[in-house]
Amino acid sequence: MRIAIAGAGSIGCFCGGLLAAGGHDVTLLGRPRILDEIRSNGLTVSDYSGLRQTLAADRFTLTDDPAALGAADLVIVTVKSGATAAMADLIARHAPPSAPVLSWQNGMDNARTLRAHLPGRDLRAGMVPFNVVPTGPATWHRATSGDIIIETGAGDLARALSVPQLAVAESDRIEAVRWGKLLLNLNNALNALSGLTLREQLLDRDWRRLMADQMSEALGILKSAGIEVASTTPLPAWLVPHVLRLPTPLFSRIAARMLTIDPTARTSMAYDLMAGRPTEIDSLQGEIIRLAEQQRRPAPICARVAALVSEANADPGRSSGLRPAEIRP
Repeated sequence: MRIAIAGAGSIGCFCGGLLAAGGHDVTLLGRPRILDEIRSNGLTVSDYSGLRQTLAADRFTLTDDPAALGAADLVIVTVKSGATAAMADLIARHAPPSAPVLSWQNGMDNARTLRAHLPGRDLRAGMVPFNVVPTGPATWHRATSGDIIIETGAGDLARALSVPQLAVAESDRIEAVRWGKLLLNLNNALNALSGLTLREQLLDRDWRRLMADQMSEALGILKSAGIEVASTTPLPAWLVPHVLRLPTPLFSRIAARMLTIDPTARTSMAYDLMAGRPTEIDSLQGEIIRLAEQQRRPAPICARVAALVSEANADPGRSSGLRPAEIRP
């Protein structure tokens, strides 16, 4: 297929690289800074399992011109949340009405925004479970495990998109799946505030207790709102906080069967804070805070975390290297 990646960032470049390696005709629509690095170095993808593959720049169409969307059979949106509405308008203007649009983004609001701007189109939400980080010029590294899930629809897109090293499945419960992913993504902010790698954070029981308490807070609010949650791990969502609170040796044995994490992995929000870029906190903790307000329930941990991330965004370095006790409300 001719696939347009609408947002050549970490997820877009990593997935775009594997899709191109798998035989698809991939266009990367992005900023000149990133595209110029690919032109100079090719595009390299790597991961925790030992994958490392470099694709020459001429394997892609590299452009910052949204008119390139006009040739797409499929558009995959991978921009950050704040750019979704603008990208939706570009898709509406340039992409063929027959081209399905997939949202491979964090949070719950992006698919809603795309639907509002693209009425009548085949628009499907998706869930990308793994973490991708830049590790050098035009090099993107998948640091955690998991398979992509997209909303069920016509055309067997999951089978078409499944290529070596990138598995895609379909689900008719995609909203519940995405809520399950959001629960796990609430740790993005805690990891960013900790200054630790994910592995260091998960081996610290105090951090896991804070993660568990934040997740339990969110689960209570979702239950009150009548929202179904489908776990994105082998454990039911309600059981994850209990496992996080276990002593470290027992937790480590259980976690090793469910998730592979690169020793150097950090969340994307950690990199955003270090670089002084806007974060997606409003699409993560912000979703829970808004639901809590609607349900007239408190969300003290999520509110405290969101406030600390906002402070750190305004003054990079101010809220880095915090301990759990400094974050608890």
